[in-house]
Amino acid sequence: MKFRNIANRQTCIAMGECNGASYVGINEVPSPRVNSNARKVSVLPLIFLIFYEVSGGPFGVEDSVQAAGPLLALVGFLVFPFIWSVPEALITAEMGTMFPEDGGYVVWVSSALGDYWGFQQGWMKWLSGVIDNALYPVLFLDYLKSAIPELGGGLPRVIATLVLTALLTYMNYRGLTIVGWVAVLLGVLSLTPFVVMGLIAIPKIRPSRWLMVDLQSVDWNLYLNTLFWNLNYWDSISTLAGEVDNPKKTLPKALFYALILVVCGYFFPLLIGTGAIPVDRELWTDGYFSDIAKMVGGVWLSIWIQGAAAMSNMGMFVTEMSSDSFQLLGMAERGMLPEFFATRSRYGTPLVGILFSASGVVMLSWMSFQEIVAAENILYCFGMILEFIAFIVLRIKHPAASRPYKIPLGTVGSLLMCIPPTILIFVVLALSSLKVMVVSLVAVVIGLVMQPCVKHVERKRWFKFSESDDLPDLHSTAREDSETFIE
Repeated sequence: MKFRNIANRQTCIAMGECNGASYVGINEVPSPRVNSNARKVSVLPLIFLIFYEVSGGPFGVEDSVQAAGPLLALVGFLVFPFIWSVPEALITAEMGTMFPEDGGYVVWVSSALGDYWGFQQGWMKWLSGVIDNALYPVLFLDYLKSAIPELGGGLPRVIATLVLTALLTYMNYRGLTIVGWVAVLLGVLSLTPFVVMGLIAIPKIRPSRWLMVDLQSVDWNLYLNTLFWNLNYWDSISTLAGEVDNPKKTLPKALFYALILVVCGYFFPLLIGTGAIPVDRELWTDGYFSDIAKMVGGVWLSIWIQGAAAMSNMGMFVTEMSSDSFQLLGMAERGMLPEFFATRSRYGTPLVGILFSASGVVMLSWMSFQEIVAAENILYCFGMILEFIAFIVLRIKHPAASRPYKIPLGTVGSLLMCIPPTILIFVVLALSSLKVMVVSLVAVVIGLVMQPCVKHVERKRWFKFSESDDLPDLHSTAREDSETFIE
């Protein structure tokens, strides 16, 4: 891998100008590889990597029924994707193919708003990802504690969390292609018992139960946070774009099929669970699908659901860690972090990034489910605001830049598409508790201070910073005789 020193960075034009007005091309190059023979991720594994970045199955949606009842839960998982998931997936497809390199959304924001805000994006999204990943050992043990009560708390739970984190971290170390195909296997195994439960439950379904609603007793904070947590993170796959085989075609296709898989994976289990048994909202909490399975099919189906939940959480953990660690690698390749973050193992994986992400998960695993969801949602909201701004800025400033996939909307249409999810972001923020908001804002302030500190470390040469020669310079000043790069 070739690197150039940041201080001696050569000027090059990533996007060429035409008549000093509109951009007509982008220098598209793949992310550099230590191992040129490393296999890249193809369409099918990428679909399931996205599936696990966003969903992993219906485990964790139970709180939506507790918060709002069956009708609003079902409507939420049908309507919410059009408000949030579709716009986020479309933006990811366009920007991910425009910048097909590790680092993803960090590169988008840097190209539009500069390195300072790119660093803030990287900090907030990495931290929200690590907080999110700390949730999966919690869900894993919550589903198993009914079979193994000792895992409900104390030292056995701590040991189980550490062992699980170590095993799944090692899987990430062994390679992204392994993670991708493991995600395919785990996805099939995680969804199969719900298909079986649906077939068994057909005679027991009472459609009138789906219409239960009591607007006066709705916990809107828990309801929106649950929907938001279960239907976001579509952009996380962008940090792996440099590891994808032909991302210009593969990424949009995988996002489309993953969107269908995610929505169906939520809606139909909820339809079965709320229709097959009498609804007691207080019982709808983490792990309740295994109880439903026991009532519908017996102990064997309940055990199968518990096993599926465990496998689902394994899939979500390894895919989230891959995204978080490759994001750090991409930032290091852009000179935003010390060069050692760009170090790859002999399997092509970001060794330092994996270790940092695993350490964050261990430190945050003490938090409760609701605290984790609320905290990561707030940080994620701040990051998404920067992404929407970067998307619109690039559409306005560089409308003719090469976009292998382009959302079939003009600049005005793109702006209008971002309005509903932006309103939703502010609603989620407004409903957050004071405690969680304060903690999240402290985390944001840390990032605002951290970037100048990192630049100071670079100037003092306490650590080596470098930028890959294989990547285009995002911020060079356009010259009148600017060189145009056209593929």
